[in-house]
Amino acid sequence: MADTSAQKETTTTAEPGPAVPVSGNIEVDTSYENDSTYGDELSSYSASLTSSVLDYRHENGRRYHKYRDGSYMLPNDETENDRLDMLHEMVLLLLHKKLYLAPIGKPQRVIDLATGTGIWAIDFADEHPQAEVIGCDLSPIQPTLVPPNVKFLVDDIESDWAYENDPFDFIHARFLTFSIKDYGKLVKECYRSLKPGGWVEFQDWDAYPLSEDGSVNGTAIQRYYEEVYGTFEQAGYELRPGVKLEQWLKDAGFVNIHVEKFIIPYGVWPKDKHLKKVGAWTQAATEANGFEGIALAALTRHKNWTKEEVMILSSQARADGRRRDVHMMFHFYVAYGQRPEK
Repeated sequence: MADTSAQKETTTTAEPGPAVPVSGNIEVDTSYENDSTYGDELSSYSASLTSSVLDYRHENGRRYHKYRDGSYMLPNDETENDRLDMLHEMVLLLLHKKLYLAPIGKPQRVIDLATGTGIWAIDFADEHPQAEVIGCDLSPIQPTLVPPNVKFLVDDIESDWAYENDPFDFIHARFLTFSIKDYGKLVKECYRSLKPGGWVEFQDWDAYPLSEDGSVNGTAIQRYYEEVYGTFEQAGYELRPGVKLEQWLKDAGFVNIHVEKFIIPYGVWPKDKHLKKVGAWTQAATEANGFEGIALAALTRHKNWTKEEVMILSSQARADGRRRDVHMMFHFYVAYGQRPEK
């Protein structure tokens, strides 16, 4: 089998919520202007909105977001949050403790899209105390004790943005696989919401596994990915964004585009010590109920599988993933680009 220690390829080519279009005048409720109960009414609306965001969906023993219900099919419970934090550590190891690769300098205003547990935004804020850092996600699952230059918003990044008048120096997004249906549109929204000279960076997968020696072929783990990922793709989600990021950045108008492709092994089968550690983190994160978490909603909602059927397939995939003769790996991409100065 080829030496994976050198398998990194580089190519260089140098809510607030949806905006509401207004076609006419919006009638004003003039009764509130002299109404002493306006403060109570405002509090009531705020409480109602907060309640709707926190009214999570519970299904098959897992918890899911309720805001924009169904638009994201992975859980948001503690088990899933632990998995995301483990993947964060895996990527830090892969990138030798770097949170990003773009040459961003000292940004003043930064946003982390689909921030999840907020761990990247918090780490970035610690490294860049001069920056205002926003993390947005469908679920308010982030901690409350955070650096003073961090804040978190509940937002749907697939809706129209409203940041053009308050743009960013740096936009970061990681692990949007399973989340986005129109990735190209999202990249264009990033372009519109950056300051001239600002940078965007995406860190994402080609989520389908491969093996150089064909050892994944015919295994339960191959069947798992075909069943689960096929369901996501039929529902319209982008599962191979990594290979398309460079073209999307070009199409949006970015310059100074840079793409790096990394090998992420699953398990400790590589001889290379660095890749062995990366593979150990990947396997640990996936076995932390990752198989079930990714599959449950997709297969039970879209393919009428029972929970028990999903658990059996996940258990079989986990078992094959532990086999020493199965040498599974993934491609992971880091792509960044700059909005032109002029």
